[in-house]
Amino acid sequence: MDSSNEVEMQEPSIETDKLSYEIFSILESKFLFGYDQQKLWFPKHIPTSIDPKPELLQPSTVATIDAVSSLKNQRGKICILSIDGGGAMRGILAGKALAYLENALKNKSGDANATIADYFDVAAGAGVGGIFTAMLFATKDHKRPIFAAEDTWRLLAEQGRRFYRPNTGTRTCSGRRGFLRKLFGGSSSGSIGSATSGLEKTVKEAFTGENGRSLTLKDTLKPVLVPCYDLSSTAPFLFSRADALETDSYDFRLWEVCRATSAEPGLFEPLQMRSVDGQTSCLAVDGGLAMSNPTGAAITHVLHNKQEFPFVRGVEDLLVLSLGTGQLLEARYDYEEVRKWKPKDWARPVSRISGDGSADLVDQAVAMAFGQGRSTNYVRIQANGSRMGRCGPNVDTDSSPENVKMLIGMAEEMLKQENVESVLFGGKRIGEQSNFEKLDWFAGELVQEHQRRSCRIAPTVAFKQATPKAT
Repeated sequence: MDSSNEVEMQEPSIETDKLSYEIFSILESKFLFGYDQQKLWFPKHIPTSIDPKPELLQPSTVATIDAVSSLKNQRGKICILSIDGGGAMRGILAGKALAYLENALKNKSGDANATIADYFDVAAGAGVGGIFTAMLFATKDHKRPIFAAEDTWRLLAEQGRRFYRPNTGTRTCSGRRGFLRKLFGGSSSGSIGSATSGLEKTVKEAFTGENGRSLTLKDTLKPVLVPCYDLSSTAPFLFSRADALETDSYDFRLWEVCRATSAEPGLFEPLQMRSVDGQTSCLAVDGGLAMSNPTGAAITHVLHNKQEFPFVRGVEDLLVLSLGTGQLLEARYDYEEVRKWKPKDWARPVSRISGDGSADLVDQAVAMAFGQGRSTNYVRIQANGSRMGRCGPNVDTDSSPENVKMLIGMAEEMLKQENVESVLFGGKRIGEQSNFEKLDWFAGELVQEHQRRSCRIAPTVAFKQATPKAT
């Protein structure tokens, strides 16, 4: 058989297929999204080293592999931040992690003004995590966020008493819990109304712009996703900046978005809300009920939003940080005590079990999706409650100085703990790095991705831009 027939019988190589796919994807994106670059988006520098033995490869194969590798780097990675819901005051743990991350970004970038919003492309948050998301990405001038990461946990530590009632005289950790009627923080219809008013006042103050105008989803720097549960349609509802920029019928006031996602039944009243044009309505309760861990929603949003993220092909093009609010262990319950519980007594423990379990399942599912790349593309920061002692059932809703001090201490302990990874089909394992070290490493990856974007010809992201509102 001559050499020409042998070549004809060879199957197309994987490298050739990948290159063809990349080229056609670029052409498709160029046509669909109107980029006017006159040449294909090849990088300024193409690496020439091929591992392991380039001398054994044909020149065409070497060029193909180099081009594919360069195009992958040219696409870059979309940086996603996700903050769990549920936990209420336990949000201090996630807030402390955010503050540490932002400080690491300042140090690694050399920019004293660096913010979380500078380095993440998408943020999702439920419950208190939704409030944190709005704080980190809301803007009054469409240039800088209103709040720093340090302000997130301080909101709960310093303002929590306005909407969470202190449980005075009740030890909340490693001690005897109070009477079961305090399971709900001693709430009555009057105290729920008072707590709701306090929460509304707090978020209104936070998200009111110049001239008293309420900021909306359009007043965010990057795509944000915040869930709630809509009682009128009996389905989850996802507030999205991308949708808001398409039509006012999906643009909502940020203070109402925060109020909706944190409206935990038994603590706050539901919220009847409408879009800014009045066309879309929602009877909202707690986003943590619908989506306690919104990481999956954020990933799905990026993979399907080809207008803003035109070059994303799969999870290998993502860099994801997911922050939990701690799976803390409650006080022990005696059988004779529990067997006498009425439905109202089960409400908060069941909510805790459901929220934590749901968040853990999402973590496992995301880890499976990332497969072997989970340690480099996906990082989960979560407190290992088994090493922190036991906490009483009021830890989520107790805004007393004692509980706040305890939670701050737990947050610091969480950051010192070894990072716990979900293993593909293997449960969980304790990693070699601490959560501190994981966040430091992740900050370095974010800064590196940010720097690489300045050298790329093709845009890694193509964010929709909000039209400035008339004053």
